[in-house]
Amino acid sequence: MSTQIVVSWKNPLLNQGCILLSKLQQSMTDRNQSLLELAKRNAEVYIANPKTKAAMVTGSVAEGLCDEYSDCEMIFYYDELPSEEELRLARQQNQGSEPLWSLGNLQAGSFGESYLVNGVEFQVGHETIANWEKEISTILEEFDLSPMMKAMTGTLIGIPLYGEPLIQQWKVKIANYPDGLAQKMVEHYLNFFAIWGMQEKLARRDTTLWYQQILVESAQNILGVLSGLNRLYYSTFQFKRMSRFIEQMEVAPENLAERLEGLFHHEAPVAVNQLEVLVRETIKLVEVHMPQIDTSLAKRKIGWRQQPWKLSETSR
Repeated sequence: MSTQIVVSWKNPLLNQGCILLSKLQQSMTDRNQSLLELAKRNAEVYIANPKTKAAMVTGSVAEGLCDEYSDCEMIFYYDELPSEEELRLARQQNQGSEPLWSLGNLQAGSFGESYLVNGVEFQVGHETIANWEKEISTILEEFDLSPMMKAMTGTLIGIPLYGEPLIQQWKVKIANYPDGLAQKMVEHYLNFFAIWGMQEKLARRDTTLWYQQILVESAQNILGVLSGLNRLYYSTFQFKRMSRFIEQMEVAPENLAERLEGLFHHEAPVAVNQLEVLVRETIKLVEVHMPQIDTSLAKRKIGWRQQPWKLSETSR
C-alpha cells in the first residue's frame, strides 16, 4: 500500500520533512526491490535441483523493511537435502563467498548457511519437508514454546518463489492458532519478579546488570502474555521491531510500545513503578480475555514492598 505525501506550501519545515520522508520511503522501496530480485536470481540455482520442492524468501525482504544493513533470508524445502558438494556448487554459481557460518546438520534434515553475494549476506536455510512439518506439529499440537515460534511468523510473511501450493498449505495451517497454544503462552509468561517492591534495597547495592536483566525479562514476559491473548507467534530470540509487532495487537495496554521503551530510559524508581502498572494492566487483560487462567500468584506481587528488618532488643 503506497503512502501519499501531501505538501502544504504554507509550512516550509513541514514540506521539508515530508520530502525527506518520501525519499526515505523510496530508498527503502528501492533497496527492498533490489534484494528481492537478487533473491529470485539466487533461488534459481537451488530450484534447478530436482530435490527442491519449495522455496521462499522471508524476513525484512518479505516485509518490505530493508535498509542498507539488511540480510536476505531464504528457505528451501526438499524431500532429501542436497549434499555438501551440491550446496558448494550452488554458492559458486551464485558467485557467493565462502560460508560465514553454518548451523545444523544435513543428516538431521535441517541445515543453515550464510554467505555474501554482492556484499549482501544471504542466510539460506535448507529443510526437509518431513522435518519442517514435524516442527510445525510440535508447536501447533504439542504447544512447544521454542525459538521455532519465530519460524512460524517467518512462514506467514514469506514470499513463495517456488512450490507455492505447498507453502500456502503451511500458511493456512500456521494461521490457525490453537487455543491451547494461546493459553500455554499466557501461563508460561505470566511470571513477573516484583522488582518494584525493592527500590530502597536496589539503591544500596551494585545491581546495574541484574536490574537491567529484570527489566528485559519483564518486558519480554509482558509481550509473551499479550502474544498469547492476541494469538501471535512470539519468541524472545532475536526479537526486533517491537513497535511494529505491538501494532498487530488488538488486546494490549494503551501506548504499550512507548511505555515499554520508556522503562529503559527512566530512572530506576520511576521505571519500576511504571513496570508495576503495566503488569497490573496486563493481568487485568488476562482476567477479562482468559478468565480460566489463575492469576492469583501474579496479583499477589502487585503492591508488594519489601520491608527492612530491625534488630530486636534481645538480639543486641
